[in-house]
Amino acid sequence: MKRRRIATVAAAVALTALVAAATAHAADRPLSLDDAIAAALENHEGIRVQREALLAADAATSGARGAYDPFLELAGGWRQTSPPVNSAFSGAPAGRLAATAKVSEASASVAQLLPTGGRVAVRGAAERGSTDGVFDLLSPAYSTGLGVELRQPLLRDRAIDPARFGIRVAAADRERAAADLRREVTETVAAVERAYWTLTAARREQSVRAEAVRLAQEQQGQTDDRIESGMAPETEAAQPRAELERRRGELLAADEAAARAENALKLLILGDADGDAWGDKLTPPEATEPAVTTVDVGAAMTRALAARPELAAIDAVVARRRAETALAVDAVRPALDAVVSYDRYGLAGRRNPAAGSSPIGSPGASPRQLGSWNDSLDLLADGDFDDARVGLVFAVPIGNRRARAGAAIAKSAERQAESQLTLARKQVRSEVLDAAAALDTAGQRIAAARAAREAAEVQLMAERERYGAGMSTNFLVLTRQNDLSRARLDEIAAQTDYRQAEVELARATGALLADRGIAVEAHPEDTNSADTVNASIASR
Repeated sequence: MKRRRIATVAAAVALTALVAAATAHAADRPLSLDDAIAAALENHEGIRVQREALLAADAATSGARGAYDPFLELAGGWRQTSPPVNSAFSGAPAGRLAATAKVSEASASVAQLLPTGGRVAVRGAAERGSTDGVFDLLSPAYSTGLGVELRQPLLRDRAIDPARFGIRVAAADRERAAADLRREVTETVAAVERAYWTLTAARREQSVRAEAVRLAQEQQGQTDDRIESGMAPETEAAQPRAELERRRGELLAADEAAARAENALKLLILGDADGDAWGDKLTPPEATEPAVTTVDVGAAMTRALAARPELAAIDAVVARRRAETALAVDAVRPALDAVVSYDRYGLAGRRNPAAGSSPIGSPGASPRQLGSWNDSLDLLADGDFDDARVGLVFAVPIGNRRARAGAAIAKSAERQAESQLTLARKQVRSEVLDAAAALDTAGQRIAAARAAREAAEVQLMAERERYGAGMSTNFLVLTRQNDLSRARLDEIAAQTDYRQAEVELARATGALLADRGIAVEAHPEDTNSADTVNASIASR
């Protein structure tokens, strides 16, 4: 009989050694929920991808506003021309077929788009020309010009144009990128909390299974004592021994489940550079019983419709589709532009030596025009030579079928996006209702499971007392032990389900980040540094 007890103890020691050997290489790493969330926010690749997408959207927004950057154009050149002239008055010197002109020219213009869809341009030009033609009064001649032109659409492009469309689209895309970042952070935090509570439950199940093995060992020891004292036959030892081995198998299965839960959490919170941390054993602190609360479903639904990032992302798509519709409808209108321009000119130079040989004579240049660049600029400033223009430009494709088809397609895409938003809002309402129902059910289960566990503890205590008095059997004691283990596991499951339901309700209502003290902000003025976005995401 002593051999049997020694074998039992040896088996227990062997099981303990096996579990210890499996975890001997792993260092315990205490891990709170806040630490897990902070590590995930720092290391999760999906969040990094969405941060970069938001930075790209910020850059695109800045680029779209660049349509209103002034456009400067500078030009310069030199040319020499001797064009043939089919006329008796070619102005060519004697003995030559055509006059030769040499011109050096430069021009500059600054154009600016206006928020009204119009365009204003300021232009200036200067030219130095010399010729041997007998009809030109000045050579070299210095000509200057300065003008301004405003073109304002009155129909098409008045309410929206490609520049304003680009800004609206970029803004909508940025809102969508920001919503996608918030959604990714929300989903990551929710996944971390689910994995954390799953691991906590797995660790508690390990404890329950280990306690069940210990109780089976005690029962086998008591049975061996009774057999040794002659109070029970040898066959009485079979049942507790079989039950002990079965519970050992359950303990090993619980160990594997805990290892898998731990690995799932590590996948969420550890990065590629964490190295040895992948081999550490995560040890969450002892979980306390959650405080059961009631849910105001109406308020939760209202908050969800206002805060869910998925709805914000779809709403951004709707905003983009509306901008596309506005541009497409605008393209159906005919183009009617008002054009206002004003130019001044200056011209000065030296008398052309060849002009005196003109066969028809020459009245000569005005004394005010004799001079150089300064004199040309003085004439430009005086405004004696100018050109003012006011006009309307009308254009429309006959039939305009392409624009009408584009408008119809854009309107259809807008209606589709609005329908998707309506469907998403319905789904959000359904998720809130499901999450609230799950939380309420889990809260009621906690009380029921706690009462069942307390009753199982009393029943086991009473059954063990009866067994000690010889009034019960191994079967009944082991059954009560199994009942207690199940009751403890049911209580753990109820508490874990309640924690999971809390996470799901917070996610469904869009309150998860605010409740956890996590802020997700982006600063579009700093589009060159991902650190700006990274630093704005911090755990509580």
